[in-house]
Amino acid sequence: MPGNITDGFHLVVEALKLNGVDTIYGVAGIPITDLLRLAQAEGIRYLGFRHEQSAGNAAAIAGYLTQKPGICMTVSAPGFLNGMVALANATTNCFPMILISGSSDRAIVDLEQGDYEEMDQLAAARPYAKAAYRVNRPQDIGIGIARAIRAAVSGRPGGVYLDLTAEVLGSTLDVETAKKSLVKVVDPAPPQPPAAESVERAIELMATAQRPLVILGKGAAYARADQEIRSFIEETGMPFLPMSMAKGLLPDDHPQSAAAARSYAVGNADVVILAGARLNWLLSHGRPPLWSESTRFVQVDISPTEIDSNRAIAAPVVGDIKSAFAAFNGALVAENYINRFNRDGRSYEVIRQPRRIERRAAWMDEIGKRKQQNIERMAARLNADPSPMNFSSALRAVRNALATQPDVYTVNEGANTLDFGRNIIDMDKPRHRLDSGTWGVMGVGMGYAIGVAAVTGKPVVAIEGDSAFGFSGMEIETICRYELPVVTVIFNNNGVYRGDAPGSAYSPTGLLRDARYEKIIEAFGGAGYHVTDTPGLTKALSEALASGKPALINAVIDPTAGTESGHIQSLNPRSAVAQKK
Repeated sequence: MPGNITDGFHLVVEALKLNGVDTIYGVAGIPITDLLRLAQAEGIRYLGFRHEQSAGNAAAIAGYLTQKPGICMTVSAPGFLNGMVALANATTNCFPMILISGSSDRAIVDLEQGDYEEMDQLAAARPYAKAAYRVNRPQDIGIGIARAIRAAVSGRPGGVYLDLTAEVLGSTLDVETAKKSLVKVVDPAPPQPPAAESVERAIELMATAQRPLVILGKGAAYARADQEIRSFIEETGMPFLPMSMAKGLLPDDHPQSAAAARSYAVGNADVVILAGARLNWLLSHGRPPLWSESTRFVQVDISPTEIDSNRAIAAPVVGDIKSAFAAFNGALVAENYINRFNRDGRSYEVIRQPRRIERRAAWMDEIGKRKQQNIERMAARLNADPSPMNFSSALRAVRNALATQPDVYTVNEGANTLDFGRNIIDMDKPRHRLDSGTWGVMGVGMGYAIGVAAVTGKPVVAIEGDSAFGFSGMEIETICRYELPVVTVIFNNNGVYRGDAPGSAYSPTGLLRDARYEKIIEAFGGAGYHVTDTPGLTKALSEALASGKPALINAVIDPTAGTESGHIQSLNPRSAVAQKK
């Protein structure tokens, strides 16, 4: 092209670079192949995957860890649909990501005339994304990317879809017009401090509590409010309960952790502070029998529509979590403070004495007793050494190997592998445990592991059920191609939940008996391990981590270990009619 002309391909790359995007996850093909080549040539790192869903999961977890939207690029129609699963999961889990897909000729698509990979992708994406946009003119590429970035990270983060037609990518315009069209996003996610009245209301309710409890969700981990939250919890002496991806905000061995007495603490608390946690199915919707009907709630959330979603919230605090806990801490230490607010056009100033939140020794003592009982019961299970291994003994072996590796990130998915893993593998650093999250969806493991390794450069251990691994196992080649420091540990019990009896036909939940998963990574140049006992598992994991190279450990466990549906059997309906034999 003449020196004074550019095109949509270059504009997309320039717009991304202008906004600090340094990595793209994706799968190449029509119409984005040249776009990816150009991005790579211009200094943007590109990680090519074997499936768009894994690429999207990598982008989503990268967004969660960096507070910047991870970028996933896919081809049109089927490739777009593959990426949509990750987009929907990102939206549900409040991970900032942008799915950018090429699409077919609008004139043909809109008349349904049968274009190559014809699909109205924008309409398909809208129900599953926080926002969705289409760029139809090259001069709108800059503003389209800017809007997508702002939508992904502002307020409650989520997945955003950006549709780039093949026509707009190939369109040309003059360089001067192109430069003027680019937009650098300024302050896309500014702090949103809560109203002073809501802070006061929450503090007053907390001060009345005899049995308070703080529940930390992954929104609290995302908020980077680590110090503010820890100061509040330690100053007030309240027990806390971390949801699985909030583990490590305070160390799991912190004396105020109520995780080992979860049911008791939840069922007996009179005031509960929800910090970035939602009263969804993971918390039994805040309803009996797990919860008391008399429990009152303080909820800290950036989204006002989340308030009262399942239970009446006595003290809603709408704002970003970091600002909210800073305000709580300020109210606790102030000798007095002034409330300023406006009603009916008139301003008021009220000087108030701070409410002290007393430590409830009896409550903490009772939680401590319950914790100790449960810890002793757990220790008996962990110290057993059955042959073949079960979930508890195998996870103890993993825990032992990780004990001296504080920088390791863990990815955990499966049914029983996930349920046991979150209780056995301790965390002492925030945002170092990543799992299947709000949907409980399987297949995120390899994408998450790649995304974590890409943005942190730190070693990653992916603890996988054999069924969960199968959803994205081909990404082992991606891990080896880019020489990422990812060690995958597969808990192999020959089935979804557990294996079939020897000699029987394969059931709907059965997998190939005695599968040698370690051979997969050996085919791609990585290190494979086949282990059948706990010393061998600890040794293999320690050795693999020390190498800093891709590795896969096939950990053979008892085929009868595990229960169907893991810890959520109540959600799995059963037929009331007797099955024919």
